[in-house]
Amino acid sequence: MPRSSSFLLPLLLYLSAAFSITNGAQLILVNNCNEGIWPGILGSAGQPTPQDGGFQLGSGEEVVLDVPEKWSGRIWARQGCSFDASGKGSCDTGDCAGQLHCRGAGGVPPATVVEMTLGTSASPLHFYDVSLVDGFNLPVSMKPVGGGIGCGVASCEVDLNVCCPSALEVRRQGKVVGCKSACLAMQSAKYCCTGAFSNPNACKPTLFAHLFKAICPKAYSYAFDDSSSLNKCRASRYVVTFCPPK
Repeated sequence: MPRSSSFLLPLLLYLSAAFSITNGAQLILVNNCNEGIWPGILGSAGQPTPQDGGFQLGSGEEVVLDVPEKWSGRIWARQGCSFDASGKGSCDTGDCAGQLHCRGAGGVPPATVVEMTLGTSASPLHFYDVSLVDGFNLPVSMKPVGGGIGCGVASCEVDLNVCCPSALEVRRQGKVVGCKSACLAMQSAKYCCTGAFSNPNACKPTLFAHLFKAICPKAYSYAFDDSSSLNKCRASRYVVTFCPPK
């Protein structure tokens, strides 16, 4: 190989990698829990779903996902899963149609959800949050790597299952594995911010939403909890940690 080619090839590879990160983002998923989990991923309509929508992540393991610019979607953890060789099975929380690979199926609430909408090279702001609107199953955080001033951390770092009101508890074999949202438990427009309550003037935080907010102030506690829960950043990498250290 000519000397000029041997110089150009690494340079082109570097520029290609830099370009791909600039025009998208890297999501580093870390399992800091004491047991294995099964992350679920759901791309919004028209968006790709990385890793076919789900995989196993052992305790102490991490995986890097490359997502393109303008990508939007959600990530959550499934717990207590069991799958056969064909990928069929079930999970105690966050189950997605009984499949290892969610393939476009959302997680069954309650589940703590990380949501994001990425920007573009022309409009580089990324928006992200941790939501308890679908309830809670385990602590999670999303933190930018760099990104400059104003980049916040979205999180619910406390185990809400420990203080979940009895009316909202989800139990498996006598153990509380999830805490329902008020919407899921009550099934009414008032609690779900639907129908006549589908605007911020009509839908106000409930007693349960206030409880969630007091414990996890950096997470969405109900549908219109934007002011203190939605984060903006220009970072090219974000770390999503399940069971983040306190």
